Amino acid sequence: MDYQHILFDLTDGVATVTLNRPERLNSFTVAMHGEVRDALARVRDDPAIRALVLTGAGRGFCAGQDLNDRKVAPGGQPPDLGESIETWYKPLVLGLRALPKPVIAAVNGVAAGAGANLALACDVVVAARSATFIQAFCKLGLVPDAGGTWWLPRMLGGPRALGLALFGDKLPAEQAAEWGLIWKCVDDAELMSTVRGMAAQLATGPTLGYAHTKQAMQAAETNTLAQQLDLERDFQRKLGHSADYREGVTAFMEKRAPRFQGA
Repeated sequence: MDYQHILFDLTDGVATVTLNRPERLNSFTVAMHGEVRDALARVRDDPAIRALVLTGAGRGFCAGQDLNDRKVAPGGQPPDLGESIETWYKPLVLGLRALPKPVIAAVNGVAAGAGANLALACDVVVAARSATFIQAFCKLGLVPDAGGTWWLPRMLGGPRALGLALFGDKLPAEQAAEWGLIWKCVDDAELMSTVRGMAAQLATGPTLGYAHTKQAMQAAETNTLAQQLDLERDFQRKLGHSADYREGVTAFMEKRAPRFQGA
């Protein structure tokens, strides 16, 4: 696909997808949804890609849905927001969660509405100190979507989740890190170098093990302890026969850095 609304870069096994509508704070249109979906399929299917970085161009990460993409003529029927979620946001969030490779969100500025929750769908979130997270839905009389009502109570607890959702206040990146909503907050000038270093580490790591770790962590959200112990047993049994495990043990015994292949 010839991308018009995102940038795609592949360097040393790390794919970087940059939302590239800076004049609209990288808010989503149907066209941009299609390009991101194509890029995620490319990341999923290309064995040379071992990690993904998702970020935004300009001064924002993503301002959610571009309301200009849903303009209604006077007296016309309003758009079916449920259909939009079913067609675009649900597959986007589930696609990120199911990606068998580590995903880092580099939040370079404002992340609002679905844009904030898109970041939270990634495995690791690193934000610039000037970045903010805003559950802006209440300003429009809506409920947080793109997983917002699922992430926030689990990550923050009920009182903080409801406070963010009901008031729509800006949550500074530093406070988001203190609350445990994101992995870390770094100085603006260090954001991309920090994220690139993390992505490079993940790209040379045991990506087969990472994929199963992601599955196990997600399953723990609904499993009982006994079920989770069974899952850990099954995954360890499978991974114990992998080339990466043999390489990891060999490298440890030989006191050298392992050379993982993701298999």
